[in-house]
Amino acid sequence: MKSVDLNSDLGESFGIYTIGNDQEVLKYISSANVACGYHAGDHNVLLHTVKAATELGVSIGAHPGFPDLAGFGRRELNMHPSEIYNLIVYQIGAIQAAATVHGTKVNHVKPHGALYNLASKNERIATAIAKAIYHVNPELILFGLAGSQLVKAGQRAGLQVASEVFADRTYQPDGTLTPRSEQNAMIHDEDVAVERVLRMVNEGKVTAVDGQDIAIKADTICVHGDEPKALDFVKKLREKLLAEKVTIKPFGENAHG
Repeated sequence: MKSVDLNSDLGESFGIYTIGNDQEVLKYISSANVACGYHAGDHNVLLHTVKAATELGVSIGAHPGFPDLAGFGRRELNMHPSEIYNLIVYQIGAIQAAATVHGTKVNHVKPHGALYNLASKNERIATAIAKAIYHVNPELILFGLAGSQLVKAGQRAGLQVASEVFADRTYQPDGTLTPRSEQNAMIHDEDVAVERVLRMVNEGKVTAVDGQDIAIKADTICVHGDEPKALDFVKKLREKLLAEKVTIKPFGENAHG
């Protein structure tokens, strides 16, 4: 029987500004990537999100990004790998403290936005991220884009790695995500997105923007929590996966929930 992890980027509200419908989305996922206060979130949102996920038995992950609240971490910053290393260590620490307070543990780390995309292609940045995670806790699982430099760096560092696929994004022929600046970056039709995910899980393939099929490994599926229809989509995706006899559970032997 196949199994897959279903994750979502949460805890991205800030102050009086609410983004997403975290409390409801949490009911349908197996792993939560919690913003650490750099690209989104704050101390109140972080603690609340970890608490809510823990109460629902959802696995906790750190979701570190560039220090760019105004750009939601989706703008690439020119930072030295040593600085990337430091910001990863710092942000994991914030989630670890919150997890300790609420009697749980951090299971994984998934970089956010521009940092994630940069690490997918840049070996030096990917290596800095992987080393930072390993040095904080070698049992943490690294979530990275399937087939990317980040996944390879994690494996070299000795980390357990989960290959991630995206339910609502299109792919380039080289396996990278289509940049959000391009019109065809997002898949808005829920039925199309669900069928693509089922194929990635069952067949290990996805159709790129040029029409060719590319091989892809789907250990964990990302559903963006900040999208307007996130809740409806995650419900439908979960329902379809279960109907296909696919078990939904946190990735890895060290998952806590």
